[in-house]
Amino acid sequence: MKKNQIDIITMGCSKNLVDSELLMKQFEANGFHCTHDPKRPQGEIAVINTCGFISDAKEESIQTILEFAKAKEEGRLNRLYVMGCLSQRYKGDLERDIPEVDKFYGKFDYKQLLVDLGKAEVLSCAGKRHLTTPRHYAYLKISEGCDRSCAYCAIPIITGHHKSRPKNEILDEVRDLVAQGVKEFQVIAQELTYYGVDLDGRRQLAELIDEMAEIKGVRWIRLHYAYPNQFPMDLLEVMRRHPNVCKYIDIAFQHISDHMLQRMRRNVSKEETMRLIEQIREAVPGICIRTTLMVGFPGETEQDFQELLEFVRWARFERMGAFAYSEEEDTYSGIHYDDDVPAEVKEMRLSKLMALQQDISADYTASFLGQTLKVIIDRREGEYYVGRSEFSSPDVDPDVLIPVSGRRLRVGCFYDVTINDSDEFDLYGVVS
Repeated sequence: MKKNQIDIITMGCSKNLVDSELLMKQFEANGFHCTHDPKRPQGEIAVINTCGFISDAKEESIQTILEFAKAKEEGRLNRLYVMGCLSQRYKGDLERDIPEVDKFYGKFDYKQLLVDLGKAEVLSCAGKRHLTTPRHYAYLKISEGCDRSCAYCAIPIITGHHKSRPKNEILDEVRDLVAQGVKEFQVIAQELTYYGVDLDGRRQLAELIDEMAEIKGVRWIRLHYAYPNQFPMDLLEVMRRHPNVCKYIDIAFQHISDHMLQRMRRNVSKEETMRLIEQIREAVPGICIRTTLMVGFPGETEQDFQELLEFVRWARFERMGAFAYSEEEDTYSGIHYDDDVPAEVKEMRLSKLMALQQDISADYTASFLGQTLKVIIDRREGEYYVGRSEFSSPDVDPDVLIPVSGRRLRVGCFYDVTINDSDEFDLYGVVS
């Protein structure tokens, strides 16, 4: 056990990671040493930043809390604190069921932990972060919360209404991170496309990205978690005009049959969805669309599922993830619908959908054979340098693998790489 050390464990999404990085900076300004995601307790204090979005994520968070609670009981840890989405949503239950935790905090009051440790927020570090990502890229959270009312989603229950960060604050953070060596920005939010509406009634995402792209040193900007309803079409012009705005958009469609979209309360139709995809591809040729789909939502018929398969065959998404519906308490579907699709049917549909996408992904990666792509190097792993093109986001998308036997490459640098092989997921190439 290392004295004056705090272990920070981050569960769930990159938005949680940003919160952990903000807290780590404050701890360090108060004289603590922080480690991120240790495999086992190392310091005197541990802080677990939890996820409470879906059942699997909640279970993983609870198991992690229990592992660290056991370490505390065995004397390998002095104090244990829990923050984030799970404790925001279930604080009372967690306090009752896991008394080994010294204190639970929600998603927005975690700075109180500094006070409880006899410290105070260091104002000169307000808004600054200890980056846990490789130093050449960072996640940039531009808003918190969501005003949508999708039937299955607990995010508005956890995070509350959408709240945009002031544009100047975001741009100042970008400049500060560039000065630290960050070249690539993953722009994130629960709902990107609503950015600015709560500030002055206008959707301002295109303006924000346009100004970000003009900042010297910003080499790549990538956009995550857009919404198809009332998509800001002016964003596509910004993407087309700026070479450092990656031709990449993460936009969750969830389903395609009007029956399912209505029951999911998505406020968008099949026709509108397909027209949007056509408009995106026409406005930004070669764009990589990442999406997420759901199977097994209450009331999903075999006809609905076949319609979803046909949609995927038509859209041929460059990147796609999918998951089976799980009922979340207090959501609209949890209250008003019966979870009537059997678990085995959900799993069968999920397997069929992902098998279809696997074939599409294999064709997509093969389409790059012979092309030269700009690639940023993330790390060396075994006999390969591992990098990404503008069409891949860290951790979730395929990599570009370059043999170590060739030219020596530097992590965080860009290289032109000619693609000479591919498989279902990754590309292989050599530096040109």
